[in-house]
Amino acid sequence: MSRAQPNPYSRPPVRRDRGRIPHRPPTDATPAGSAGVHQVTKRFGAVQALGGVTLDFPAGQVTALMGENGAGKSTLLKILTGDHQPTEGHVLIDGRPLALSSPTDARRAGIRIIPQEPEIIPHVSVAENVYAGSLPRTTGRRLDRAELRRRITTDLTRLGFDKVLDPDLLGSQLTPAQRQLVEILRALTGEAKVIAFDEPTSSLSEHEVDALFALIRRLRDQGVAVIYVSHRMQEIFQLADRIAVLRDGTLAGIQNAATTTEGDLVRLMVGRDLTTMFSREHVATDRLVLDVRGVTTDAVHDIDLQIHAGEVVGLAGLIGAGRSELALALAGDLPIHTGTVTLDGQRLPSGDPGAVIRAGLGLAPEERKAQALFLHRSIRDNTSTVVLERLRRFRFVKRAAERELAQEYTDRLRVRTPSIEHEVRKLSGGNQQKVVLARWLARKPKVLILDEPTRGIDVGAKAEIYQIIADLAKEGVAVLVISSELPEVLGLADRILVMQNGRITGELDRAHANEEAILNLAMADDIAATLTPGASA
Repeated sequence: MSRAQPNPYSRPPVRRDRGRIPHRPPTDATPAGSAGVHQVTKRFGAVQALGGVTLDFPAGQVTALMGENGAGKSTLLKILTGDHQPTEGHVLIDGRPLALSSPTDARRAGIRIIPQEPEIIPHVSVAENVYAGSLPRTTGRRLDRAELRRRITTDLTRLGFDKVLDPDLLGSQLTPAQRQLVEILRALTGEAKVIAFDEPTSSLSEHEVDALFALIRRLRDQGVAVIYVSHRMQEIFQLADRIAVLRDGTLAGIQNAATTTEGDLVRLMVGRDLTTMFSREHVATDRLVLDVRGVTTDAVHDIDLQIHAGEVVGLAGLIGAGRSELALALAGDLPIHTGTVTLDGQRLPSGDPGAVIRAGLGLAPEERKAQALFLHRSIRDNTSTVVLERLRRFRFVKRAAERELAQEYTDRLRVRTPSIEHEVRKLSGGNQQKVVLARWLARKPKVLILDEPTRGIDVGAKAEIYQIIADLAKEGVAVLVISSELPEVLGLADRILVMQNGRITGELDRAHANEEAILNLAMADDIAATLTPGASA
């Protein structure tokens, strides 16, 4: 998600047990509209995903659900929505056990989930996507378009999305953010007692996030039990009344959001402090590796950018600033109209990704599932895909060498997997990102561009990826990190470039960079436009 985020963590330290909320077993006094699970265990063969979890989600409260990837959050949500049935234990609605044998049962019980990956029908309109399965019909069983228009207009206005979503757009025309909003609208049709949001802001702009948060608060005030899953601490502290933390499939604790700190949550999530996440040796040299001069594409204009060996350069900016488009252009995926890109003295051709890779530039793109990974292929296949020419003998890939290489980088990056033959789609987000990085480490690039490298990744996996970046820099790789997380940019980068409207508006060195300075550069044109003649910023 491309929006600036202020640091919300200037809270006084508290004792670890001060904010702890004692868990109470369900009783007949449980308020109507509440949900929960009681002693739920879920096993997949020999793997135990959840172990004896008892957790309630009270009506009229926002309960944040946190934990590292693989902690059991997704499994718990799927049990609540009837996609999985518990091996032991049961789901509770209004304090009473309820068997949910399918998602249809859960929906009838008033349970809704807004998934992280929207499921959109491509060739019908937003309105038809929202009411799929309950479209209004005329007496002749034709689609009642007038009633459909009335419903979607009413719901868009009621939920605050009328300015950000056109009901006539086809599903195939929607941006990732709009696809997410369609899922939210779909979930809110009919009577909902419990609504779970799974990483809902990962593709939303700042304006859309504000509208979503206002909606969640309205739902809470109307007595809906809200479950909010996110790795973004700022969002948790903004929205949550209470925070439940899962670790290794068990409930690590429940905290009062008003009296807990980021450090408390991190300790519950990973069982250790991560106070040195951004500590690294700064090893930039004077050797220029990437030299970008006057690059202009359809989306960016007159870009000058230089990165030296061992240097980590951050690229910040708001949504639509052109950061990802610049990365794709440098990687050869988008044509460059004017300007030059030189890598280690060699001028790179425009629009030729293969030549760019061979020259030594790699890109881990923003949308890893859509743009980087072969989800139904193994870790081995995904890791070796850019180095197959090194593994061939005549026309055949040496499978033993391929397995050895994949295992080496799987071990080095600590990818949590049963084997390198495991399908990538079955990995957590953090482990999928490590597979993308393993691919480029195997290629041994001179320049590596990382676009939103920790999006949707838990705090423990973030720390591991930050260490990978530090190791790359120490090995002399020139690294460009594109991130919407300002603490991440500030913590990682030797220098920070800021973009707005397809242009670089300024550069900050590490010593003088802070969130306010980045935001001023990210919104420079907007600020200037509000000044009257003769006024000064």
